[in-house]
Amino acid sequence: MLQTLFHGWERRLASVTTDRVVRPFEWGLDWMSPNGHRDISDISHRDARPLKQLHDWVAHIMEDTDAFFTPPPTRDYKLSDRRPEGDRLLTFPTAFATPHPTNNTVYCRWFEARADRNAPRAAVLVLPQWNADAEGHAGLCRLLAWNGLSALRLSLPYHDQRMPPEFHRADYIVSANIGRTLQVCRQAVLDARRAIAWLAAEGYERIGILGSSLGSCLALLTTAHEPLVRAEALNHISPYFADVVWRGLSTEHVRQGLDSHVELDTLRALWKPISPRWYLDRRLDRRTLLVYARYDLTFPVDLSEDLVREFRDMNVPHELAVLPCGHYSTGRAPFKYVDGWILTRFLKRSLTSG
Repeated sequence: MLQTLFHGWERRLASVTTDRVVRPFEWGLDWMSPNGHRDISDISHRDARPLKQLHDWVAHIMEDTDAFFTPPPTRDYKLSDRRPEGDRLLTFPTAFATPHPTNNTVYCRWFEARADRNAPRAAVLVLPQWNADAEGHAGLCRLLAWNGLSALRLSLPYHDQRMPPEFHRADYIVSANIGRTLQVCRQAVLDARRAIAWLAAEGYERIGILGSSLGSCLALLTTAHEPLVRAEALNHISPYFADVVWRGLSTEHVRQGLDSHVELDTLRALWKPISPRWYLDRRLDRRTLLVYARYDLTFPVDLSEDLVREFRDMNVPHELAVLPCGHYSTGRAPFKYVDGWILTRFLKRSLTSG
């Protein structure tokens, strides 16, 4: 009875959004750089078939994912004065230049906690969900700051201020364009690592990361490649990027663009670099919280349980919380308060004690 109730509520909440567009399928070979891991011309055994080129490119990426996910350093950070909202705005250039200039400046909202001489300086990088607006997770950031954890909320690529004026949704980060989805998710990780570098330069000794939904996937990828991250809170989880897109309620329109062009097994192989499953052995020294919702239709529950099982089978230390709601309803009262409390309690304990 509860499952029927929550699944109905989830579908109603999802149906509120009416501007989803089915975009055409594209291999996205034009996104295989020169700004990427390697230029197309460097891939051995070049083949005219797009699928073969993408498979070769992904194989090269997986040989050295540190090279793929490590940005060159920058000193071009700008921090505004305090704004009426109580936070400050941090901007810096992205490490991956896209064809849209608007998307190539990274915007972060900075919620600084009151200094405590008796506690270590701790900060959390917050990566919100897909299509979050500029206010998404701002309340959670304030909650973190009230608990002594400064919070830096990063706008994902093609979101809010980074969205070109002709766009209505952040479709370029998750779409039926294979190469573009991979590269824009990579861009988010590069941006996150530059944000973490700024936190370290500001003197923060203990740095955590919090990601929700798509942000959870990107947070895990960031943690796997960023040694400065001490703890991560992953809110809504799956081992495979492709499976969520293929089966999730929120991505049904993306699936329609993929249908008849690519099968799930192929998609899973092509999006391997942005799938959490392949990086679990890189996180044995980090504190990890896994959170999923029992009635989730966007991140299907069996996928979340698969990732938890992988953590257990590989003996990766972690804590687990299961919310008694769905994906969209996590953002509604009373569940958003429960979720916020679980995430904040874990990060405060992980970053300020011991």
